Amino acid sequence: MNDMPFSMLFGMLAVMLILSAFFSGSETSLMTLNRYRLKHLVKLKHKGAIKTHVLLQQPDRLLGLILLCNNFVNNFASSIATVIAIKLYADEESSVAIAAALLTIVMLIFSEVTPKTLATIKPELLAFPAAWIYTPLLRVLYPIVWFINLFVNLLLKLVRVDVKKNNTYTINKEELKTIIAETDSLMSQRYQKMLMSILDLETATVEDIMTPRNEIVGIDLEAPLETIIDQIKNSPHTRMPVYKKSIDRVIGFLYLRKVLLLLNMDDFDKHTLISLLVKPSFIPESTPVHAQMVRFKDEKIRVGLVVDEYGDVQGLVTMDDLLQEIVGELITEDVTARKQSDGSYLVDANITIRELNRVTQWALPTEGPKTLNGLIIEFMETIPDAGISIKLHDYPLEIIKCDEHAVKLVKFLPQKQSKVLKKHT
Repeated sequence: MNDMPFSMLFGMLAVMLILSAFFSGSETSLMTLNRYRLKHLVKLKHKGAIKTHVLLQQPDRLLGLILLCNNFVNNFASSIATVIAIKLYADEESSVAIAAALLTIVMLIFSEVTPKTLATIKPELLAFPAAWIYTPLLRVLYPIVWFINLFVNLLLKLVRVDVKKNNTYTINKEELKTIIAETDSLMSQRYQKMLMSILDLETATVEDIMTPRNEIVGIDLEAPLETIIDQIKNSPHTRMPVYKKSIDRVIGFLYLRKVLLLLNMDDFDKHTLISLLVKPSFIPESTPVHAQMVRFKDEKIRVGLVVDEYGDVQGLVTMDDLLQEIVGELITEDVTARKQSDGSYLVDANITIRELNRVTQWALPTEGPKTLNGLIIEFMETIPDAGISIKLHDYPLEIIKCDEHAVKLVKFLPQKQSKVLKKHT
């Protein structure tokens, strides 16, 4: 090499710097590729994506190949720089050190930082072309790569890392939520909320979304027939539970469309009504929402009664309630939590905590009481009077209306008023 002309030595050094930049940049681009976009491109039969996907199935081999080539190129470049320094300054002992320092700066700028920065910003620009080069190169250098990886894998096993078992790219639910939250430019906030609700179905139970027992509207067979007929004619519901004295003694569900045509018949009586009843469906209160949706679909029913561990009816849930948990305000306009012009919220205290969080994007706790009324009573350990202001889990509110048994209406104040409320709590 000492006999080579300067032009050839500088030419070889330039080639080594270019190769080093290629290996450094391709390593970064391949490792920072979006794996889910890569899988999508593979489904679209993108040839570069297919080769890249195959290489990334065994990252230890790919990294072994890249680093083998990169280290060889860098060491060879260092040797060439040393030869050039000796030929230029044969009498100066510091020439080799100066050459090493200059080469380090040049390689850092042109062969490391620049290509790696570009690869990070646009990984596909370099990753896919590089896959065409690395695929045949891996076949040629496979024995050397295999020998290197043999020792690498042994060292990793000493720290209890299995390369094969850890070569998977998955995301958990919270990471998926973060991805959805960052899709503002791709979908509206309304559809983001819908996807978030779907992800939360696993943690929601029918108890979280049911109509509570005290709000169930049903038909008492012990009532006079005229009262029952009037109730059916004026009911806003399409299905009603029928019971004797207490909802715990329910005997079936009445589909109003089946009975409306019979109401004006002279022989219509309670026996006719009973003959039209559908067997009631009972749902344990801990049943997950997604499991109940499947059950409703399989059994072709749309309404059921929620019972506790003692068999007492705690509430009622319909297929519409389950769908509402997913799509929220897409079905109906929300009337239980209305935002005011000053930024406050006027809220019916019977609203569930999950629904309130969905409407307002707050983070009130859902592990305990299921309704806002229950959360307030648990927090205060008493049924409060109207006009009282409190700070409920960092959310300031004023109790507008209540009775002897429960809070009925509250007003959540804008966060800027929280300092004022501290004086009243």
